[in-house]
Amino acid sequence: MNDMELSLEFFPPKTEEGAAKLRSVREQLSAALKPTFISVTFGAGGSTQDGTLSTVKEIHEAGQEAAPHLSCVGSSKEKIRELLKQYKDIGIRRIVALRGDLPSGMGQYGEFHHAEELVRFIRSETDSHFHIEVAAYPEMHPQAKSMSDDILMFANKMKAGADSAITQYFFNSDAYFRFVDEAYKLGVDQPIVPGIMPITNSTQLLRFSDACGAEIPRWIRLRLQSFGDDSASIKSFGLDVVSDLCDQLRVAGVPGLHFYSLNQAETTLAIAKNLDLLKA
Repeated sequence: MNDMELSLEFFPPKTEEGAAKLRSVREQLSAALKPTFISVTFGAGGSTQDGTLSTVKEIHEAGQEAAPHLSCVGSSKEKIRELLKQYKDIGIRRIVALRGDLPSGMGQYGEFHHAEELVRFIRSETDSHFHIEVAAYPEMHPQAKSMSDDILMFANKMKAGADSAITQYFFNSDAYFRFVDEAYKLGVDQPIVPGIMPITNSTQLLRFSDACGAEIPRWIRLRLQSFGDDSASIKSFGLDVVSDLCDQLRVAGVPGLHFYSLNQAETTLAIAKNLDLLKA
């Protein structure tokens, strides 16, 4: 069973060495997984905007669908309009529209306060040119007032013109299923694709999760802590946990899987191999 749609996320490299490594990783993953698209992240306050553009160009020129992240907080309509034109001019057809984080030291939100406003703006400026992806938070956005308020905000974002959503990563499949059920009750009928985070480094994972509000179940946290600095055991355990999660999601008929690759090929390939998702 290897016909499920897969997609990948990369972050823009900061050095020539990083760019060469990412090129190699992208070629490996693309050959094996045949991703529907590859998204490229965007730093807070535009800190990696040039890196995003150059990475997106390279992916696009290699004949693959690239989806730049577009963050609106702290930005102006003119700046977003300019970025949309740049992406449209080079042939990009997919955008990941995000609110983003307010850059440190900046006290003002700018002309956009929520991703819903960005989605409406993209639609008003470019009509149906872009397939718009948005973010979903099965375990609640860290700044949301409540779970019900968060799901309502998500539903409004989808109704504003989004085509599909990618979730924040999670390790409890029930959180995803509950979120999807609640969203569908509010009239959302677009695909909500689970975001998958490989486990390769427990310190990094704990830091990421604390920052973005992703819950690490206690049993996973305790097992990771028990391995100490034994990276081989951490990777082996992580591979089993994430492969099992993906299998639960696949059996339930999710629309696809979106891998947060961390610019690495090995673990994502191992998960896909466990699930018989390799397409080459």
